[in-house]
Amino acid sequence: MNSQGYFSFDTYSISDDRKSLYFDYSHILPDGNKIPFKEKVIFPYAISTSISSVLLNQILISLHLAIGISYWKLYCPSHIQIRGYQLDSFQAHFWNTVYTKGLGEFFFKNKINFHGLIDFPYSEKIVITNDVVSTGFIPVNNKQNYLLGIGGGKDSIVALEMLKQAKKDTTGFILYHKNEDIKIKKEVLGVMGINSLIVEREIDKKLFELNKSHKVYNGHVPITAIYSFVGILLALIMGYSFVIIPNGKSSNIGNLCYLGEIINHQWSKSEEFEDLLRKYLDHSSLGRIAYSSILRHMNELEITKEFIKHKKYFNVFSSCNKNFRIYKTHKTIANNKELRWCGKCPKCAFVFTMLSAYLSGGEVEDIFKKNLYKDPSLIILYKDLLGVGDLKPFDCVGTPDEVRTAFYMAYKRNEYKDDVIMNMFIKEVLPNMK
Repeated sequence: MNSQGYFSFDTYSISDDRKSLYFDYSHILPDGNKIPFKEKVIFPYAISTSISSVLLNQILISLHLAIGISYWKLYCPSHIQIRGYQLDSFQAHFWNTVYTKGLGEFFFKNKINFHGLIDFPYSEKIVITNDVVSTGFIPVNNKQNYLLGIGGGKDSIVALEMLKQAKKDTTGFILYHKNEDIKIKKEVLGVMGINSLIVEREIDKKLFELNKSHKVYNGHVPITAIYSFVGILLALIMGYSFVIIPNGKSSNIGNLCYLGEIINHQWSKSEEFEDLLRKYLDHSSLGRIAYSSILRHMNELEITKEFIKHKKYFNVFSSCNKNFRIYKTHKTIANNKELRWCGKCPKCAFVFTMLSAYLSGGEVEDIFKKNLYKDPSLIILYKDLLGVGDLKPFDCVGTPDEVRTAFYMAYKRNEYKDDVIMNMFIKEVLPNMK
């Protein structure tokens, strides 16, 4: 693999029934061969023709660029072409940042030097102002209605219950791939008792085929950035005033330093990305739709403390990423029911600890169907979560300080004193806590 070829953002289009969007890309390899890609995004309702075409194009351009990150990273060419539209310098800088910081983990794991690698082309002649869409724009309605991203875990549940308490008119939305099982997300929505909008992605099959070939780069992409732009487009076409992607402040903390930069698995969930996106929306005439996270002021312990007030979700929610893989390989049957937690990944170990800080051992075990503190195979993972191992796990988990505090709270209740994980905490972590 090398960077002598180039990547092209080719075209985007709307289907005749205006329910589907098509995004086209291509890699031109160093030998001149072309690999085209097409992604389809299917919306539950048709996109109205009354929406300003200029405004609609701004968000479609944004979604074209956001989705393209999954295809660009296959070969990571330094040369990028954009066909059919141009960016101004502000927009180009935004996408340089999103690709560079959003792919930080990917660059680290693939040992790629990202400095100067991504350079979106732009034109000094392009000037985008709010005046561009002042004529013929049908504004977002004046109702205080909210569109909330639903992930199936505790964050979206806490956000929804906070919005309910504030008597906000809220609809949930889900973005999923056609091969992804969204049973858990739908069950959470059912308990929430709110309306929902479901958007489907059809990722080009060649992407998966190339990944399996091991002849291309593979790894984590900033999926929350894609999710966010889908939410903004939904808000535009369905008339919502606010888009909420519920991220807490713990997502601001990175995992390690690589080539002089902090690498953060959760960068597209961070406050930095949120602020950049709001500025981008304002600049691109899309600031009429407010984008934020209602949980930004809360850490993981505070979010968990709110979550446990809503026991009706205990048997339906899950944060285990193995439930949401596009091609799921993990399936465990217990009591004729599929488990919602694998009990082996960083997310499971982290959420178990957060809940153990507030709930009885019996309540936590009823959720996970086992006591993770009894599993010696998790010692290394828990050391990483506690900050005494090699590396903070590349997953959406809280900070080592939060994990240590949660362990201490569980330790004080004296419920897990005979468990191997708690004994590790008592011997190796507790003596050094202030």
